[in-house]
Amino acid sequence: MTAPGELVLEPVGADTLRVILTGDWQLGSALPEAEKVQQKLVSRPGLRQVVLDGREISHWDSGLLTFLMNLQKCCARENIRLDTEGLPAGARRLLGLATAVPEKKDAHHAEERASFLASLGDQAVALWSGAADLLAFLGDAVVAVARLLVGKAQYRRADLWLILQAVSAQAVPIVSLISFLVGLILAFIGAIQLQLFGAQIYVADLVGIAMVRLMAAIMTGIVMAGRTGGAFAAQLGTMQVNQEIDALRTLGISPMEFLVLPRMLALALMMPLLCLYANLMGILGGMVVGVWLLHIDFMQYYHETAQAVGLWNLGIGLFSGFIFGIIVALSGCMRGMQCGRSASAVGDAATSAVVTAIVGIILSTALITIVCNILGI
Repeated sequence: MTAPGELVLEPVGADTLRVILTGDWQLGSALPEAEKVQQKLVSRPGLRQVVLDGREISHWDSGLLTFLMNLQKCCARENIRLDTEGLPAGARRLLGLATAVPEKKDAHHAEERASFLASLGDQAVALWSGAADLLAFLGDAVVAVARLLVGKAQYRRADLWLILQAVSAQAVPIVSLISFLVGLILAFIGAIQLQLFGAQIYVADLVGIAMVRLMAAIMTGIVMAGRTGGAFAAQLGTMQVNQEIDALRTLGISPMEFLVLPRMLALALMMPLLCLYANLMGILGGMVVGVWLLHIDFMQYYHETAQAVGLWNLGIGLFSGFIFGIIVALSGCMRGMQCGRSASAVGDAATSAVVTAIVGIILSTALITIVCNILGI
């Protein structure tokens, strides 16, 4: 029967401490604790190295590894080097495996805060890298559309029909509610000001032009960004975590054509129709205020709206909806394809997709407005 595990602390010079391990270091026996060595480390401020000597260890298991890991943490806190060359070869390998955890790329340590200029430089590099990734993704999307036009794109028609249903019929209730309330709000705001001049009838012009030209497309785009863009990012992000996208590449199937192209086509086709429906609901919301609150005759309100809203306004709104659909689809799919390999990364991808889509919608709205102003339409 072997003796239980023991340790002997033997100073070697002014800056070195040798820890001699003897006996049986197995679970179930009364093993020494690493705190005994830690007390010695604290009591000797000039200590720089701890040397482990395990040549007299008879048997060992995870009990030895637990002691060594605790001792290693103590040495790391005191900034003392731990020499493990005297341990059994198997114990050294297991200790190395137990401590070989790669550091996350985005890990931030409070004690290693970067300077302002370094942080600014990192953000600039990340912005440049993100712009390059965006251009590369747009290029792949253009190639996928070109292959679709020549009939060579690889995607399932059944998937396209399912996505069409998800982004159209299933989105009608929330689009109806938001558009109706936006028209209602615009009419209330206009009524408060126009009543001062006795021009309540022009509430119909205000609501009709605002909804048909821009507001219906913007609100529908924002709703679809939160509802569909985030869903696309979560779907593709989960596939990225499960390595399903890697499997498609291994089989020689382009993820851009198989996954992104149907989603982009579905939103590009359905967004103008949703915008057309949102126009109707917004005008209906304004009509409720005009007829019930301002006591405008129903047919008078209808004729004023029809006279104010022209085909150019309708065309600009539908074109904006088409562009917003492409932006929402590309934002959701891009963030999903760029997703990391963890559950938290899927949530980050969905959040980033919604933010990217909304920013893209606002920027494209400003660009379309400027171009229309220059062209005088």
